Amino acid sequence: MLAKLVTRPSARRCAVSGALGLALLGAGLPASTADDTEPGLSRFYDQKITWSACEGMDVPDDLQCGKITVPLDYDRPKAGTLDLALARYRATGDSRGSVLLNFGGPGGSGVGELSSGGKDFMHLTNGYDVVTFDPRGVGRSSPVTCGPATLDIVEATNGDEEITDPQDVLRHLRDAAAECEKHSGPVLSHMGTVDAARDMDVMRHALGDDRLNYLGFSYGTRLGSVYAAQFPDKVGRMVLDGVDTLTEPLTEQGLAGARGQQTALENFLGWCVGDIACPFGQDVRDARRQVVRLVGSLDADPVPSAYGDPFTGADMVGAVGQALYSRALWPSLERALAQLMEDGDTSGLEGFVSGGVTFPVRATGKAQSREGTGGGLTDPEDVPMDNLPAALMAINCADDPDRPTADQVAGSLGRLRARYEEASAVFGRYRLTQVLMCYGRPKGTDYIREDVKDLDTAKMLLVGTRGDPATPYRWTVETAERLGPSAVVLDNRGEGHTGYASSECVHRKVDDFLLYGSLPPDGSSCGPENGGEDDGGH
Repeated sequence: MLAKLVTRPSARRCAVSGALGLALLGAGLPASTADDTEPGLSRFYDQKITWSACEGMDVPDDLQCGKITVPLDYDRPKAGTLDLALARYRATGDSRGSVLLNFGGPGGSGVGELSSGGKDFMHLTNGYDVVTFDPRGVGRSSPVTCGPATLDIVEATNGDEEITDPQDVLRHLRDAAAECEKHSGPVLSHMGTVDAARDMDVMRHALGDDRLNYLGFSYGTRLGSVYAAQFPDKVGRMVLDGVDTLTEPLTEQGLAGARGQQTALENFLGWCVGDIACPFGQDVRDARRQVVRLVGSLDADPVPSAYGDPFTGADMVGAVGQALYSRALWPSLERALAQLMEDGDTSGLEGFVSGGVTFPVRATGKAQSREGTGGGLTDPEDVPMDNLPAALMAINCADDPDRPTADQVAGSLGRLRARYEEASAVFGRYRLTQVLMCYGRPKGTDYIREDVKDLDTAKMLLVGTRGDPATPYRWTVETAERLGPSAVVLDNRGEGHTGYASSECVHRKVDDFLLYGSLPPDGSSCGPENGGEDDGGH
């Protein structure tokens, strides 16, 4: 999830996760399980991927890039096409095919993530080509943008307690939604997880795999679940880590996120006060009060950021929310907060949400312009700076069927704010973004809520982390029950968002399943320390 819709140039492509989406949580009907026999789609399923070396700043030498072409509209496959950017690390030995990765978001570039963080997946190259992609509307794959309207969305949904006219806020959001449509082009009305899952089946066939082997994180678990519902007989070895909800409305998702982040903050503060260097002292209750006061003081009297513009309480909440996704970042967060409190230096906190995503390009040929065909790969330098938040909103809204009226939203806003602030005095009011962000957009699909359940597929491994601030552990349990007997749960008794990168035990069990088909018993667990495990169940 995005901690907030960051608009400073260096921070707009921030890490995926916070108030809007990674844990958040289109319209369309489930696809037929008959891929290349479906009328009008054979030319897409029959294509072959041409791989070549990637180019770009700090791109690993062994990373290869390619693309596939998919229909803009699966119901009208002759109405236009989109190119989707792919990247892969080739198998080091005999390859049994590919494993497809989705790193979450929604709205995150898989190609950029694999380029910068591929070392975590190198063990999988013992048996697979490790492949990822930029979903439609994301990164180089016809990226959506809201243009100048991004600022209007930020201002309307930044948690301001002084909203005196909710109807005026909703008018701004409705106008902004129209601007997003104008700036994004035809892809915007064909985004959402239902379409992205159909794209993955085209990828599967183009990669030469009879079944889809898949590792999805956070939002990627929603995408994997939808694929399994659409193509149950094409599911290979599938792992869902940091399991998303398939049923809760955006209002409840925001509350769950606020509670999860508050719990993670309290865990961090409990750790911090045990260190003499903790800027909040050694009393945890006083530390909690100091955090609330610090956020309030920054909103009332912002300090200059490293870029010259004001650094507010909302900025601090966004940065802290990002840092809480990994326990490994706690020492850095402690130092960054000390820098802010002692010297007014915001650079440490800004580091958690700043930085860019590298978009490797193919070494041969020039990427097509979006103008003309409307569907070619976008040059890296032309990817809009607001693509991540714009895509996140587009996908989440395409997946959400709820569209309360302006009167309903305005009438419930005060009550909702109270519930959110009760969930978290620090994060609560900023999470109201999730309640408002789809206003003015077309109603999304009800397919995920209504039909992604009771699946008849090969066994799938679902990993839930007890201390996950973005996707609460109960979502893992609820989604497993919803998916049915195919779902096998691994209980990670640790901290942070997802388990694969933070727990040696989870990493090993996931790799053993993907590489060798060795599935842990349902209800087995990994201990809170890296490498610890306890197969005794819940």
